[in-house]
Formats: sequence, structure tokens, C-alpha cells
Amino acid sequence: MRIIAGEFRGRQLLPPEGDATRPITDRVKQSLFDILAPRLAGAKVLDIFAGTGSMGLESLSREAGCAWFFEADRSAIQRLRRNIETLRLPPERAVVVAGDLFKWFAAWESRPDQPAKADVIFLDPPYRYLREQPKSLCMLAVQLARRHLAPDAVIVFRHDANDVLALPELTVADIRTYGGMTLEFLRAGQQTVEPAGS
Repeated sequence: MRIIAGEFRGRQLLPPEGDATRPITDRVKQSLFDILAPRLAGAKVLDIFAGTGSMGLESLSREAGCAWFFEADRSAIQRLRRNIETLRLPPERAVVVAGDLFKWFAAWESRPDQPAKADVIFLDPPYRYLREQPKSLCMLAVQLARRHLAPDAVIVFRHDANDVLALPELTVADIRTYGGMTLEFLRAGQQTVEPAGS
């Protein structure tokens, strides 16, 4: 697993352990970041279900201002921190939030360490979550839509192409399918952009 463009282009990252997650391929990552490119300079990024940080770190390599990484798995957190250290990112640019992210977002208003509203959010839950915890994901979507999106922000929702979950208070602006994986580009409010395949 590596960073494919920007300041840290070519730098190798520690991948997740085991086969519980499906790292995104370089081809798909390149297509995704070609779409996001106009939004990234100075952007505030939330990498939710961050794993070892591939999406957030790629964003920082491409001039995002800061990224917040949300992850609960201890092994993934250790690798995420090592990846951040390897890139020598200052703590104000790469913030790791370890633990139950559902509880963190539910208690957001009482927390002193609140991130600024995000320009780009990567929502990349383990594929099983859409089947096992759809209500939790829907509640998280509502919290993101109401509290955490800057004007014109986008949420990139990655999931198995065979699964469907309509997230409340978010509307699909675009859909891209790559083999067995789908990327949905979501916006708050009512959007009228027609989905486009690839």
C-alpha cells in the first residue's frame, strides 16, 4: 500500500493486518482523487473507519490542511500512528481519534476537541456493517449531515457493490462502481445531480 501522488508520492504505508478489510487499489484511488482534486487544497478531512489511514494520508499528500482519523481497532491504530510518524506529519495536521466512533460522534457537542467542519469525509466502514449495523450507520450519517459538513462538502461512502443503504439527510450526487466495490459521493440536502457510472 502506498501514496500515489503529491508530497509523499511513492511512500510505502503499513497495510492492515489480516483480510478483514479490502484496501483500495491504486487505480481506484487515482480515479477517486482525480474527482476530489479541486476540493483538497487546504481541506479539512475526516477519515472515518480509517484503518491504517490510506485515504486521509493521501489527502494530506495532496495539500489537504488537516485530517482526523477515526478508528477503533488497536492493531490498525498502531499501524496508523506509525504511518503518520513515517511521513513526519505534525500533530495538528494528523489527529487520531481512537475508540468507538459512534459514541464519539454522539457525544460531539460535549467534547472540547471538536474538529472543524469537514470539506471531505471518507466513510469506509467494514462491509459487514451495512448488514449488521445499518441503524448505527444511519444515525452517524444524520450526525455528519447536521453538524460536520462545510458548505459544498462531500462524503465518499465506500461499500460492497451488492449492498444498498440509503443514508438519511444525505443525497447521492454521483456513483462509481469498480468491480465489486461502489463509491457513492454524498451531499447534504436535496441534490439533483444524476449518478454517473464508470
